[in-house]
Amino acid sequence: MNAPAPTLSDLVTGPVLEGDDPRVAAEVAGFNTAHTPRPALVVGATCAGDVAVAVRWAAAHGLRVSVQSTGHGLISDLAGTVLVTTRRMSGVVVDPVSRSARVGAGVRWAQVIEAAAPYGLAPLSGSSSAVGVVGYTLGGGLGPLARRYGFAADHVRSVQLVTAAGEVRHVDAIGDPELFWALRGGKGNFGIVTEIEFGLVPVATLYGGGIFFPGAAASDVLHAYRTWVDTLPEETTTSIALLRLPPLPTLPEPLRGQFVVHLRVAHLGSADEGAALLAPMRAVAAPLMDLVAEMPYAAVDSIHMDPTDPMPTWDRGATLRALPAEAVDALLAVAGPDVQVPLIMVELRHLGGAVARPPRVPGAVAGRDAAFSLLALGPMAGPLAETMPAITQAVIDRMAPWAGRGALLNFLGQAGPDRVAALWDDADRARLLAVRRALDPGSVFSPGHALPR
Repeated sequence: MNAPAPTLSDLVTGPVLEGDDPRVAAEVAGFNTAHTPRPALVVGATCAGDVAVAVRWAAAHGLRVSVQSTGHGLISDLAGTVLVTTRRMSGVVVDPVSRSARVGAGVRWAQVIEAAAPYGLAPLSGSSSAVGVVGYTLGGGLGPLARRYGFAADHVRSVQLVTAAGEVRHVDAIGDPELFWALRGGKGNFGIVTEIEFGLVPVATLYGGGIFFPGAAASDVLHAYRTWVDTLPEETTTSIALLRLPPLPTLPEPLRGQFVVHLRVAHLGSADEGAALLAPMRAVAAPLMDLVAEMPYAAVDSIHMDPTDPMPTWDRGATLRALPAEAVDALLAVAGPDVQVPLIMVELRHLGGAVARPPRVPGAVAGRDAAFSLLALGPMAGPLAETMPAITQAVIDRMAPWAGRGALLNFLGQAGPDRVAALWDDADRARLLAVRRALDPGSVFSPGHALPR
């Protein structure tokens, strides 16, 4: 008598959950609650072997594969896919001699920051340490040290990748330079990264934080900001945001229910040097709160003060090639304090410096030639769920006269394959598509920011 064929549950170490299993909701919960994942099957991977088995099983059954770590990049409901969750792959190894870290696919930046700090090292993490390492990095990775050190993707040394054929591959610049180029900027279009190795930088402290200005000073602050950034050295990375804050008791009293302008600063240098650089902005208007000071890198989240609780949001991004006075006026006209619009945030991140320079090992990160990144974000709750896409797009459209090519991939927001592909010039787009089609000819993978099939 023949033994029954092994099921997927027999072949992987982690849990395998059907779509109607009550445990699915907790397994697939992400940061952006505007989307509720509804995969056909969930595999809670514990290692690269689990991922490889899940991919081969899905391909054999004619199903596409999605992947999720923290859910910060969730932009669809993942219907009909086999969703591989990587949160159990949480290993972190720091090598202080080579100034590098090797981490599993489920690791968040907070874990890397904590592990690197005793050696006076830091990763090129983003504005929130709650974000997962892999998706952030493969999409480029723009953080508070970007103008000094460039994109996080520029510092990747190798990745472990599960291909559409269910093979586990080590990918680096020597063994597979074309795939290595595509992965660093092309995000999840080429397989599932199960481990990533990247360089760390010698940063233990910085002069940074945020200054909150009242909404009435928005015009003066933004106009001052657009000229001030031209005076900054590469050691200084900044951003500025128009925020409509809710009247929550968890917010500091001066900020509750207010429209504020939030200037964010990270300076790699002494406090005296940083204060001298910041003095022109401090003189523009009396702040509601000034929280800029010398800090350990471990406190980097306090610069942007990104929310940590899951919420339903919709965002749309673009890049700007310049920010003249007319552009500031246009932004205020569509999102400033005198406009009744239900946006949570409209943000400008200053680029240039190391961001603009090609890395030592070429990669596919788009947007290097931009001067600023622009992001509009709003709530997707109740009736706003129907109108928010148009509201955020209106901000992007209003800034079109100064727009660059598309957006930074991680800040693109919800977009179809054609809009994703438009981020690159013709030559780089052709290279990316060639790698994708060679590696995944059957379109097994269903990434959030997908290139055309």
